[in-house]
Amino acid sequence: MKRLSAEKRVELLQRKFGIEASVEQKVVALAGNPNTGKSTVFNALTGLNQHTGNWPGKTVGNAQGTFMHKGQPFLLVDLPGTYSLLPNSVDEQVARDFICFGRPDVTLVVVDATALERNLNLALQVMEMTDQVVLCVNLMDEAKRKGITVDIEGLAQKLGVPVVATAARQRQGLSELKDRLFDVAAGKVVPSPLVLRYDEEVEQAICELEVQLAPLLKGTMKARWVALRLLDGDSTLLEDIEKYMADAELPKHTLGREVSPSWPQA
Repeated sequence: MKRLSAEKRVELLQRKFGIEASVEQKVVALAGNPNTGKSTVFNALTGLNQHTGNWPGKTVGNAQGTFMHKGQPFLLVDLPGTYSLLPNSVDEQVARDFICFGRPDVTLVVVDATALERNLNLALQVMEMTDQVVLCVNLMDEAKRKGITVDIEGLAQKLGVPVVATAARQRQGLSELKDRLFDVAAGKVVPSPLVLRYDEEVEQAICELEVQLAPLLKGTMKARWVALRLLDGDSTLLEDIEKYMADAELPKHTLGREVSPSWPQA
């Protein structure tokens, strides 16, 4: 996706999300299901360098922290724990909006090594939104106790993104995790996430919508993901595009006016 300049991104984060960042910082969004050890990962990476508050206009908590790695400052934004990014709750909408419109340099998705099948649903949704993803398979100590083995290398090859095994409570794997965050944020590693394919009718509808959406979005978002959300009847997306982007990057009401209302229904 097209990236904002550092100055514009800092302004966007402050004005739209109430987050104070510097132009030097790489911004990492921290996502994950509840009970995956996400907060432990956050605390382990940031230590005492934290700030808490609420998201603007929401009663949902907002935690931010900083850390340095290889001379690069990072700002880690802890998103609400959610099971999906479909905006059926305030928590889900906050998480979706920050990943989509906050333009993080990397989205770090934490999953529970003992419940990968359930947790990977969120990871796959994030990967539909952005390529800049690192997967943290946490609670490896719990998995070992339960006799569960996770093929980290095989998972990385299948998903097309860096995957790191951690046991954050024991501070295991954190150095490698920081390395992978640095590599993706600096462009040294370019993830190529797995693209989920649907049945023929849905894929045809996605293709037809992508053709209309791509020139309107101008690289600001993945046209395929926006097409999926429109086909899914996500009525909040167009409103949020105007809220977060129209004033700076897209003509107002662009999508609502120019995307045909008669697209194929899945």
